[in-house]
Amino acid sequence: MLKLYYCPGTISIAVAITLEEAGLPYEAIKVDFKAAQQTKPEYLAINSKGRVPALVLGDGTVLTETGALLEYIAALVPAANLVPQRPEDAAHMRSAMYYLASTMHVAHAHKMRGSRWASNQASFDDMTAKVPETMAASAAHVAAEVLRGPYVMKDQFTLADPYLFVVCNWLQGDGVDPATYPKIASFLDHMEARASVRTIREKGML
Repeated sequence: MLKLYYCPGTISIAVAITLEEAGLPYEAIKVDFKAAQQTKPEYLAINSKGRVPALVLGDGTVLTETGALLEYIAALVPAANLVPQRPEDAAHMRSAMYYLASTMHVAHAHKMRGSRWASNQASFDDMTAKVPETMAASAAHVAAEVLRGPYVMKDQFTLADPYLFVVCNWLQGDGVDPATYPKIASFLDHMEARASVRTIREKGML
């Protein structure tokens, strides 16, 4: 059975939602960030980057990085139709995912992970103060360019949607009201109505 190492509220939850959507059985193993469990030798032996998600396969192979894990799940269960058939549509889906990984997730991380980029408290404070502005700019981009309907790919649920769902759940805590962006608010409502998201909430993972 697949083993998913996750932390509630982190991007790793996008993988859990996708596993539910694909109907794949898995064991969810919580990594306690408050206890800095991700820095301990036991977890570093699984993922030397000290981050989540990590997906351990039946043969012991460890896969990391959210986008890669989502693509792996889609390849395992092609019948789930998690990747659009048209190359242009698949490219838009991946464009959304890469934007989230390279820009919006990084903007969010500036609030609490400033030590990745700087060493002085003044720099940390400056980065934290900038988060509402950068996350609002990202939200505006998502509303204008990423969401093409109820989901990223109009009516089709794809890999980009659980990824976007988790990131948009960070907006409120980052000083951005999702209701300011009707397309994002509608997207969040559609996602909350999905059985996969309800299951993950019931498990206490979100």
